[in-house]
Amino acid sequence: MMIRRTLLAALLIPAAALAQTTTTPPTTTPPAPTANPPAAPEQPRPATARVAIETSLGRIVLEVETQRAPITTRNFLRYASEKRLDGAYFYRSVKVADKFGFIQFGADGDPKRSLPPIAHEPTTKTGVKHVDGAISTARLAPGTARGEFTISVGAQPSLDADPTRSGDNLGYAAFGRVVEGMDVVWKILDAPTSPTKGEGVMKGSMLEPRVRIVSVRRLP
Repeated sequence: MMIRRTLLAALLIPAAALAQTTTTPPTTTPPAPTANPPAAPEQPRPATARVAIETSLGRIVLEVETQRAPITTRNFLRYASEKRLDGAYFYRSVKVADKFGFIQFGADGDPKRSLPPIAHEPTTKTGVKHVDGAISTARLAPGTARGEFTISVGAQPSLDADPTRSGDNLGYAAFGRVVEGMDVVWKILDAPTSPTKGEGVMKGSMLEPRVRIVSVRRLP
């Protein structure tokens, strides 16, 4: 309970002061105006680029972090500029709950599409987290990522690096997010999967049919 107390000050005039023939009111000096502190300069926004993925189900637009995650983003932009993902597929959907899980696309192990592995950029270094719509690079051990990519549906901080965990705690390298076309991402997440295709943890999550990627292009 908020209790407010009002303190009242009484002005007491000494009797001797009443005998004076004239009184001079005290001089009151107005307080100096308080200067507002200068506003902190606005920090420049980290550099990004936009990439459009045209699929058989519609368009997805990504904003990728060219400044904060330069190695991972440069790798993805190279796949786009060299048209290595044109004609590839979204081939996997891991749906944990409604609008929660991830979808996967890329070279699917095709050596003709795949570029060499890249160095791992953990989220603790880049600050790019696995928020809803985050695009990330799939990998096995750190430093093995090539041309397989995932898009998160729902925030998934468990995919971020966490130094407090034991073992491989470097997480996955997020490098951007979806800014248009999450409805297309949801459609892919909800697409039918084969109960038998795939091996190990991938069994039961392979899309059937796969969703074709028409083109991947950097936008002006």
